Amino acid sequence: MKEAIKKRMLRFAVDTGKLCMRFPISREYNAYCYQLIRCSSSVGANYRAACRGKSDKDFINKLKIVEEEADESMYFLEILKEITDSHHNEIDRLHKEANELLSITVASINTVRKRINLK
Repeated sequence: MKEAIKKRMLRFAVDTGKLCMRFPISREYNAYCYQLIRCSSSVGANYRAACRGKSDKDFINKLKIVEEEADESMYFLEILKEITDSHHNEIDRLHKEANELLSITVASINTVRKRINLK
């Protein structure tokens, strides 16, 4: 399961980067795309770090970063959808994938918390 999630997160980052390459070069698009590329790639990078966590608490802390970065990715996808008249299908697909990755991450956090009795 971990390897499948890692692959999905890698694909999400790559696909997000490819989407951003389709936008015109401008101050606004560059700023939003830079942020989107940064946070979407951080999702997978931090998940990989979480998988190497030294303890359950370390694992949870790193997954909390994944949670934040996935949510932030969704935010910048929403902005891009609002300011452009193109690529809406791809933006929607990536937004859905970010939401699914976010849900998986939150479920993992909750599972580990229950196992170690954290609130």
